[in-house]
Amino acid sequence: MNVGFVGTGNMGRILIESFIESGAIRPSFIYMTNRTKAKAEAIQNIYLETNVLDSAEEVVKRSDLIFICVKPLDIHPLLKKLDHLLTPNKCLLSITSPISVEQLETLVDCQIARAIPSITNRAFSGVSLITYGHSCHKDTKRTLEELFEQISNPVQIEDDITRVSSDIVSCGPAFFSYLLQKFVDGAVAETSITKDQAVLLASEMIIGMGKLLETEIYTLPTLQEKVCVKGGVTGKGIKVLEDEIGDMFEKVFQATHEKYYEDIEEVSVQFNKIPHK
Repeated sequence: MNVGFVGTGNMGRILIESFIESGAIRPSFIYMTNRTKAKAEAIQNIYLETNVLDSAEEVVKRSDLIFICVKPLDIHPLLKKLDHLLTPNKCLLSITSPISVEQLETLVDCQIARAIPSITNRAFSGVSLITYGHSCHKDTKRTLEELFEQISNPVQIEDDITRVSSDIVSCGPAFFSYLLQKFVDGAVAETSITKDQAVLLASEMIIGMGKLLETEIYTLPTLQEKVCVKGGVTGKGIKVLEDEIGDMFEKVFQATHEKYYEDIEEVSVQFNKIPHK
C-alpha cells in the first residue's frame, strides 16, 4: 500500500516520521510533496528510500491513501485540481478540524476520512482523532485503524466534539508545556534551585505521572488524593491553585472555539462558491 503526503510541514513531518519509525509504513512506500520542495527533501535526507515528487498530482497518482496536510483555506483549490485523480478506490485523509468529512465528500468521489494527530504520536503515544465519511469502506476503516494503532490510540469521534477533542489531544501538549514552564519559572524565582535542575525534576515528574496514569492504578482525582495529605504542604499549594485558576480553562476553550468558528465561516464561504457534485 502506497501512502502519499501533500504537505510536509510540522504535522505532516511528524506523521511521516512516526509511521516510518514505528514500522507502520516502509519508507519506499511513502510519496510526498511540498510547496517548498526542500522541506520534503529534508525528510528524504533522513529516510533515503522515501520518494519526493514534484506535484500533488504525482503523489495522488502513485498513492492509495493520501494525507492532505495543508492549511484549511488551501484545501478547496487543491482538491478541485486533484478531483479527476481521486477515484473511489483511493482514500483521502484531511488532518484539519474546520472542514468536515461531509464537506470534503461534496468535492471529490474518493473515500474520505479525517485524522487529527497529536505531537505525542511522535513517541508512538497519545491519541489520534478519527472521523470517517459515509464513503469510507469497511476494509479501509480497518486499514486506517491498524495504521494509527502503530503510533497512537485512535479514537473515533463525531463532528460535534471535534474542536474540544482537538483542544485536549492536539493543543493540550502546548498548553501544559506552557504551564509546566511557568511552574519551573516560579520555582526558580522563589527558591535557590537552578533552572536546569527545576526543568529536569519537572520533566521527570510529568513523565512519571503519565506512566502512573497509564497503569490505571490511579485516576486523576485519586492521584491528587494520594499526594494531598490533609493539612500538609500539597494541600496548601492546591488551595492556591483553586483560588488563582478560577475559570481560566473555560476561557481557553472559549478562545479556541471562537477561532474555530471563524475558520469554519471562512471555509464555508469557499464551499458555497463551489458547485457541489
